[in-house]
Amino acid sequence: MTTYVLVHGAWHGAWCWNEVVPSLEAAGHTVITPELPGSGADSTPASEVTLEAYANKLVEVLDQQDEKVVLVGHSMGGLAISAAAELRPDKIGALVYLSGFLPQSGQSLLSLEESNPHSSVPPALEVAEDGVTGSLKAEKIRELFYHDCSDEDYEYSIAHHHAQALAPLATLVEISDENFGSVDRYYILLTEDRAIHPDMQRQMIDASPCKEVFEIASSHSAFYSKKAELVEIIQKINV
Repeated sequence: MTTYVLVHGAWHGAWCWNEVVPSLEAAGHTVITPELPGSGADSTPASEVTLEAYANKLVEVLDQQDEKVVLVGHSMGGLAISAAAELRPDKIGALVYLSGFLPQSGQSLLSLEESNPHSSVPPALEVAEDGVTGSLKAEKIRELFYHDCSDEDYEYSIAHHHAQALAPLATLVEISDENFGSVDRYYILLTEDRAIHPDMQRQMIDASPCKEVFEIASSHSAFYSKKAELVEIIQKINV
């Protein structure tokens, strides 16, 4: 059986995996869903949230494991797992990007967005007066993240959304072929995604080829709308 570490994206927390975890555990796997600093139930002040802090949180989790894990990053979580892979490549059996930002060295989430042919999230972003955090316009959230999800899942998610620290989004990811590049990469492409358009996902895959690419006809939130299909694909990636 495999240990899966599932990493959430921006404006989310470990809560977004609640409907995926039971299925993976029922199949005999170990599942860990860390809260990135300043997200979900984690109380780190937004002013102290950095990409380095994200990576260090994942390193803590990795160092507690006796065997290699499959590290899954959703959306912005792709940056966090990439940074962690640079620090602990020997602890990771595979990296999985679930409509995740897949950077090359020297890129940030914001620099990747600049090359996005269908940018949709930045126009919906409202930056706080202090410039430290950003929130999404309420009327845009369902369209961007949950357009094919049930009302129940949408309402649950909205109740848990909170402001996102912006510093990690602007930080350049420094990764090397020797460390990050030594770990097998997989990509789960969401073909109905309105937050990270499929063309953008393919653009990142072309720049950083993966061992295998899977596709799900889903919005950005496949952990709700296509959870059974997502669980099936995740289990195909094991160590």
